[in-house]
Amino acid sequence: MAQDHSFDIVSKPNMQELDNALQMAAKELATRFDFKGSVSSIDKEGEDKINLVSEDEFKLKNVVGILQDKFARRQLSIKFFEFGKIESALGGTVKQVVKIKNGIEQEQAKEITKLIKASGLKVQTQIQGETIRVTAKKIDDLQAVMQKVNAANLPIALQFTNYR
Repeated sequence: MAQDHSFDIVSKPNMQELDNALQMAAKELATRFDFKGSVSSIDKEGEDKINLVSEDEFKLKNVVGILQDKFARRQLSIKFFEFGKIESALGGTVKQVVKIKNGIEQEQAKEITKLIKASGLKVQTQIQGETIRVTAKKIDDLQAVMQKVNAANLPIALQFTNYR
């Protein structure tokens, strides 16, 4: 009997690593000489937003640079984050909201499914909420799909889980 093999395509950041990166960035803000006495801060709001506040745009861009550096050190892809516009805030400060992307949106899931179907491999895809299940008779086909999806350089960070 031929058994079907499968895996799931998901887009979920490692929240523990994200919290560690935010703590390290906040610690660096507190100890860096160029931020002494400034009103710069990094605050996580819920599971899907990070608020960045600073005195002016130049310092805010430095805060963003520190944050991106900490994300890179913790192997968190920048594709997980959507940086909003820089806006004026209370007390003459500026703020920026960073949205944390979690899950694959329906339109992106359809694009990924279309990409997999266009490869010509004998695989089936099924969109299940915020994940995509890919099944095939041969493991080699599944590995080829993984390589195709990685090579496509999509605008979202993807992981392959539940490989059976």
